[in-house]
Amino acid sequence: MFAIDAHLDLSMNALEWNRDLRRPVSEINARENGLTDKPDRGNAVVSLSELRNGDIGLAVATQIGRFVAPDNPLPGWHSPEQAWAQTQGQLAWYKAMEEVGEMVQVTDLAGLEAHLQLWNDDSREHKPIGYILSLEGADSIVTIGHLERAYGYGLRAIGPAHYGPGRYANGTDATGKMGRLGLELLKEIERLNIILDATHLCDDAFWQALDNFNGHVWASHNNCRALVNHNRQFSDDMIKALVDRGAVIGAPLDAWMMVPNWIRFKSTPKEMNCNLEVMIDHIDHICQIAGNTLHVGIGSDLDGGFGREQCPYDLETIADLQKVPQLLRKRGYSEANVGNLMHGNWLRFLRNAWK
Repeated sequence: MFAIDAHLDLSMNALEWNRDLRRPVSEINARENGLTDKPDRGNAVVSLSELRNGDIGLAVATQIGRFVAPDNPLPGWHSPEQAWAQTQGQLAWYKAMEEVGEMVQVTDLAGLEAHLQLWNDDSREHKPIGYILSLEGADSIVTIGHLERAYGYGLRAIGPAHYGPGRYANGTDATGKMGRLGLELLKEIERLNIILDATHLCDDAFWQALDNFNGHVWASHNNCRALVNHNRQFSDDMIKALVDRGAVIGAPLDAWMMVPNWIRFKSTPKEMNCNLEVMIDHIDHICQIAGNTLHVGIGSDLDGGFGREQCPYDLETIADLQKVPQLLRKRGYSEANVGNLMHGNWLRFLRNAWK
């Protein structure tokens, strides 16, 4: 079944992890044998060929470049200009993949429909992976004027925050409302009809953003606080507010966001019983709050700084997302509802946002 993944850090993997995503996952992992600079070396699950094998023909693909002040212990760049330059290198990689026919950027309704038509035909040709460009954390937007420049090269979604304090908004594990710059950013996002990604906003900034933004909102990769009690997750009230705004929430597959009491670098997926069924638990919780299946999809975040050591044990590569439809059917979801969750909800959202 055709699938859409609303959050993949493809360019980060290509440039910071130095992974040639045109190669099979097995080759990527073999080349990392013995490397210890990243905790997930040799555990990659994502490549462009595995996206094709999993019929994942469209992804929301990120740029990311965090700015960190001198007193911020998180990894990141020491100036917004450096962070901007990092995102421009990531953009260059996406463009390089386009030039060799591996990927194609989707920026508007006409492009979306053309890409879907290509993937819906039965030909065996090498089909490019469609990508919608998103910025995870807005720190690299040097000035508000840079956002229009980013829109010009295809940026269509943005999350104002990532982890910790940010230049425009506070994110995961931080607190506090947006200041003047954050509110100005929201106005510009709305003016340009860029999608606001509520993922990673701290609670204070989340509610403030919904109060001050009148455009289209989604959450590319967020699970449920009722199942895993952490500020990274959405509370039931937050989920309901997003549903009321017509949002779609993508379910991620990072184990610490799936099961409670995960201990980083110690817990293992099997001992914590973290499998794809747990993903369905989070999806089902959102559906129960919404009263329908129209507000949740997949935003896997696979290889988002973790690999097989920290994702469901019954997932070898991202192509195993094709196991999800049968798990949904087993829970009693109709074929129409399965289609909604695998691709239909994201498509409806995009068609409405880009009409």
